[in-house]
Amino acid sequence: MPLWSAAADDLPALPAAPGGTRALVWLKRDLRARDHAPLRLAATAETAAALYIIEPEQWADGAFAPQHLAFALATLAPLREALHARGMPLLVRVGSAVPVLQQVREQFAFTHLLSHEETGAAWTYARDIAVGQWCAAAGVHWLEATQTGVVRRLRSRTGWAGRWQARMDAAIVPPPDAWPGWRPGFEQLGALPTLSALHLPAVAQPLPDAGESSARALLKSFLASRGRGYRRGLSSPNTAPETCSRLSAHLAIGSLSMRTVHQASERAIALTEDRTLASNLRAFTGRLRWHCHFMQKLEDEPSIEWRNFARSYDGLRPGDEGVAMAAEDEAKLAAWKAGRTGFPMVDACMRALNATGWINFRMRAMLVSFAAYQLWLHWRLPGLHLAQQFLDYEPGIHWSQMQMQSGTTGINTLRMYSPAKQMADHDPDGVFVRRWVPEWGTPDYPAPIVDERAALANAKTVLYGLRKHDEVREEADAVQQRHGSRKSGLPQTGQKRAPAAGPRRPARRGKTPATPSPQQELFE
Repeated sequence: MPLWSAAADDLPALPAAPGGTRALVWLKRDLRARDHAPLRLAATAETAAALYIIEPEQWADGAFAPQHLAFALATLAPLREALHARGMPLLVRVGSAVPVLQQVREQFAFTHLLSHEETGAAWTYARDIAVGQWCAAAGVHWLEATQTGVVRRLRSRTGWAGRWQARMDAAIVPPPDAWPGWRPGFEQLGALPTLSALHLPAVAQPLPDAGESSARALLKSFLASRGRGYRRGLSSPNTAPETCSRLSAHLAIGSLSMRTVHQASERAIALTEDRTLASNLRAFTGRLRWHCHFMQKLEDEPSIEWRNFARSYDGLRPGDEGVAMAAEDEAKLAAWKAGRTGFPMVDACMRALNATGWINFRMRAMLVSFAAYQLWLHWRLPGLHLAQQFLDYEPGIHWSQMQMQSGTTGINTLRMYSPAKQMADHDPDGVFVRRWVPEWGTPDYPAPIVDERAALANAKTVLYGLRKHDEVREEADAVQQRHGSRKSGLPQTGQKRAPAAGPRRPARRGKTPATPSPQQELFE
């Protein structure tokens, strides 16, 4: 599976094939026409078509929820029409990848399979191995292009930031004016399947406007005006929905490329005379780099989806491998998932997320911290629930962040969020909490399900005590060497090995930085 860099000035010639070249573009999480190297390369074939596969393996994954597929289908609809207008039919099929590819090849005898690389959940990794084996047996040339800053088969993190910068600065790939050859009538493509036809439940959450045009409009509004309040507004659930970019779902489904966001942001900074806007957009661009940095961790070590980064932390919490969940733990998890913990800020954030599919990053971190420290639950089961709720679920970012916020990386400072402090800082008048927890302050609202002070004391004793051991420190050094950031473009905040014990000068209970680090806030 040869690779190419996917920049407009670095596209290879499609290798010749006996009887002519027929290209099939396999769309996965890259549902756009612009900055799409496989689609551009397909224009050099004698005949071309595109394919999107709705895969049952995704449904079986514990992180899947119907809204993920619903958003993909809503994104496919305008893309399909746009591609067909230029001569590119977009087939949509349901089934496992290898049988579907075999069936399509019987209809359209493609010689080349073109796609982007994907850093996804374990099922996508196994799927790609099977597709590679099928291509080799069938005599199909599979070519993959890079799509993000993630580097496949990376040997060392040294120099990674520079490679990210080079990819993001490379020329954007324009769509071709037309694709050649085979062009069935649009009616022959068939209607897009519905969730009902696929025997999936209806989506309760409202979906944002989908498609490439909607994503570009959202980016434009952020860079032109909304981004002016980015740093001040990103931490509060009251202001974040407006001041954050809200591009994460589009990036997760690929209706917008990271390179497009990067270059548009840099251009906006260069052109604006509004110094406040420029300063806020600069903070935003710093977080763009962290997007691929966290995805790289999953690419380098796929097992972090279900296993601790640092194995020294194995077996500490209920829900970890080999550690059963008691009935009390199950009840705590259920209360956390439903927003019935008796901690108003936690419950409001969870209910808002369950209802809308989005909550800002500071509140995401608090939800994970509460599950990990106050409830003392392993990150895997809470992580599955959050993945189901997040419309912008990106496996590499999600599982890296679940572990970072739960303290199992070994290299990050333990961040134990106080829900009361978060409410005092970011919802002091209780507007957000009252909206989502209207029974707060009445007999209908539950009492706290845990003694917070005792729970945090236990978490600190266990985790800081563990970090005193030499073998734990040595493992942390190994994790840092493999996954930690380097200089040259990525902030170093939070990447040094965490202290063996608590800070010499303890901060006020629950204190968090006024301006969070890029690693803490990531990308919103």
